[in-house]
Amino acid sequence: MFKSQIGVIGAGACDERVSRIAEAVGREIAKRGALLVCGGLGGVMEAAARGAKEEGGTTLGILPGSSRDAANRYIDIAVLSAMGHARNVLIAQSCDALIAVDGEYGTLSEIAHALKMGKPVVLLESQWEIKGAHVAHDPAGAVEMAFGLI
Repeated sequence: MFKSQIGVIGAGACDERVSRIAEAVGREIAKRGALLVCGGLGGVMEAAARGAKEEGGTTLGILPGSSRDAANRYIDIAVLSAMGHARNVLIAQSCDALIAVDGEYGTLSEIAHALKMGKPVVLLESQWEIKGAHVAHDPAGAVEMAFGLI
């Protein structure tokens, strides 16, 4: 049983710089012994899961479809939602706090659901200013902030 479940959310495709940032977030989450929760696909999700796995952590991916084969190779536990983007609600509900790395509209949806549920959200490399969300400036700071808010 994990004491904490931290979500890492972000776009399904990202550049190398954002990928490195997400990977560092994943490593920091694993160092603290928390379960990393994400959408289980590529981009930020894959990079964060890779970082967690490289640090010996455990990852859970809540997938939009009904095939485990869609999960990136760093996902330990694949939850098949068959809900498409509606799975964003499940991701938000399953976490104690969420860290949004960069992101697009799907990420914005997850942020909104999490805040509506009263979950802490930390923005890292975000293009949005969102009332109620906290802003971090580096991966270690984002994870430290997320744990401090739960």
